[in-house]
Amino acid sequence: MRRHWSTISAALLLVVGCAHYRDNARLATYSEKSGYRFENVPGGENSDSLFVILALSGGGTRAAALSYGVLDALKNAPIRWEGKDKRLLDEVDVISSVSGGSFVSAYYGLFGDKIFADFKPDFLYKDIQGDLFYRLFNPYHAFRLLSPTFDRIDLAAEYYDENIFHQKTFGDLLNRGTRPYVILNASDMTLGDRFEFTQKQFDPICSELSEYPIARGVAASSAFPGLLSPITITNYAGTCNFSEPPWVVNALTMRDVTSRSFLNAVHFESYQDRAQRKYIHLLDGGIADNIGLRGPYLALMSNRGPWDLLGMVNAKKVKKIAVIVVNAKNEPDTTVDRKESPPNLKDALLASVNAPMDNYSFDTVEQLIESTKDWKRDDLAYTKCAELIRDKYPEASLPPSPASVLFYPIVVSFDSLMDRKERSFFKNLPTTFSLSREAVDRLIEVGGRLLKDSPEYGRLLRDVQ
Repeated sequence: MRRHWSTISAALLLVVGCAHYRDNARLATYSEKSGYRFENVPGGENSDSLFVILALSGGGTRAAALSYGVLDALKNAPIRWEGKDKRLLDEVDVISSVSGGSFVSAYYGLFGDKIFADFKPDFLYKDIQGDLFYRLFNPYHAFRLLSPTFDRIDLAAEYYDENIFHQKTFGDLLNRGTRPYVILNASDMTLGDRFEFTQKQFDPICSELSEYPIARGVAASSAFPGLLSPITITNYAGTCNFSEPPWVVNALTMRDVTSRSFLNAVHFESYQDRAQRKYIHLLDGGIADNIGLRGPYLALMSNRGPWDLLGMVNAKKVKKIAVIVVNAKNEPDTTVDRKESPPNLKDALLASVNAPMDNYSFDTVEQLIESTKDWKRDDLAYTKCAELIRDKYPEASLPPSPASVLFYPIVVSFDSLMDRKERSFFKNLPTTFSLSREAVDRLIEVGGRLLKDSPEYGRLLRDVQ
């Protein structure tokens, strides 16, 4: 009997000792031309002139089903653009996503139209949360969790890899050879800043993204603090001949501590200090940006983003830009406001995360809309000035006109629902990875309906016929 228990103990120690998260690969030599980058994803039949961006928010299955409903509506939206008949979905160039929205973006990026046949049974109709709990209490996995290098998030990532994304990597996204370019957003736990699963983000840490499992990127994007542990990646900075870009050097030299460029440069430089940041721990992307819009906004307003939309605009390759924000935010929990006693620790922690996320998301959308209005005002000002100058000085030489681009900011949100009862139903659905089939179907339907009811979406459809 003693020998029997010794054998069992040895086997259990072997299970614990072998349990380790899937590490990210080291990049042998840095090249700004290789890897999972926007410029390496061919457009194919997708034109640059009509540039469509989807920003899919967090919110568990609630967010995933709402986002799926929007994709389905875009699939069924016929357009005629540059002499070709196609679907509006075919013109989606970039999908930037967070948490629950990342399941949809990654699935569509990998499998295309198969999402409309397989995603409901593979994800939306499944009790993902129940399956994860079952794994958690499985004796084999319970012993693996005793390892200091294997945690709950790694168990979840394995489940996503086996049952949803089928061992696909970011290299598979690239190998599909077609847009959209999918950006999965997580948050750097130490910096509280966005961390994107793009090669441009992985360059400073000298890591090769193409070999990394999609499932782990999605797991990081949806690792809600407290419920799930962070995803850990290794920092190999200083081993691949990467050098800091000029904008980082300039920002650190100028040291304008009130500018966003300085803060971005400080965060960027932190990855170069491998002695202090040997490992990077990633949590839910909603902590830094719960609607996945900050990346697209940066690409539109600056040339420091992971893809240069501003450069395409200035080169006059883009005529129209549609940004469709799918925001599945729920109703704030006011239960604690009906009690005199102080909220417990759990309620306080959830409120400290959720309320700022929602407010920050609102500010980001407002900032995008105001920026597009500024572009339009600048364009009108140039046109009026040019007319006045040509009228009085016909021979005058004028500077080139700014790129004239039409913007279509479209927001899909439960707040747009006029019926209070219906609005309350959707906004009070829990943020879980398990909803009833009826709730999922209603979310899909309302996602398409809210998109079609948007005045800006109607204007877009009229302009692309």
